[in-house]
Amino acid sequence: MFFLHFTALRSVACCACRPKLLLLFLSVEPLNRALILQRLRSSYLPVTVDSSSSPVKTYRLLPNPAALLARIQTDSVVEMLRELYPDLRFEIVAMSTTGDKILDTALSKIGEKSLFTKELENALERNEVDLVVHSLKDLPTTLPPGFTIGAVCKRENPLDAVVFHPKNCGKTLSLLPEKSVIGTSSLRRAAQLKKKFPQLEFRDIRGNLNTRLKKLDEKEDFSAIILAAAGLKRMGWENRIGQLLSPEDCLYAVGQGALAVEVRAKDQEILNMVSALHDADTVLRCIAERAFMKRLEGGCSVPVAVNTVLKDGQY
Repeated sequence: MFFLHFTALRSVACCACRPKLLLLFLSVEPLNRALILQRLRSSYLPVTVDSSSSPVKTYRLLPNPAALLARIQTDSVVEMLRELYPDLRFEIVAMSTTGDKILDTALSKIGEKSLFTKELENALERNEVDLVVHSLKDLPTTLPPGFTIGAVCKRENPLDAVVFHPKNCGKTLSLLPEKSVIGTSSLRRAAQLKKKFPQLEFRDIRGNLNTRLKKLDEKEDFSAIILAAAGLKRMGWENRIGQLLSPEDCLYAVGQGALAVEVRAKDQEILNMVSALHDADTVLRCIAERAFMKRLEGGCSVPVAVNTVLKDGQY
């Protein structure tokens, strides 16, 4: 059992015509944190492979979704696994999902909670792949029967970032002219930023990172767009970040910045193998965040936002 201490919970309505925004501030008390870490460490044993008596085993990984960022994220997981298990072979398989194919509709209007996971889990169920690498924020809080999160890797910066049109370089959101249009596909971001910057307009923008940056740079439709800082860093585009949004400006999404490895729940060998990728602090924070969102039954159509802090004398 995980013991989580909820230090504060606020429910804020941005205005009568805007979605309700739920904010969460969490902490994990030091004693309980130590207990959770102990149980995490004792729950799994490292995988050992006797390569002298058996052929090299190959594990197939599936990125989510089939885009450059997903491939980079999956490559990073494979690199960690290869360092831990040099005698194993890992093969990456690409696949598109429903969320990748529907690019003309806002995520909040599609209504499907498994937009970026259903096809991938089908492949996992059919044993076509052994592991699926997700951005944890895309993974529903309730997984289908037979699947589980085998590992949560060390989190990148979970904050949101503002990328400005080249003509607005050097500015911040507060310095943009009135009625400037900001692109975001997230209800969560829009709900918070409309309250913080009422002089700005917010419009939906879809597509992968490359597509959205191209729409920003090559057209005059947007003065800036809001993206996850973690994705920009993984793509090597940190230099495009014009402003990092603090939690006071925009609380981040549940699980944002963390990578999760989904596996078959009964495949103990793979569970043991990927458990070595767990980052304890990230696991603790994301357990709290996902428990909160599960309680609210949140998803793409509900603007749930969080800020989690570990308290043990060092945070």
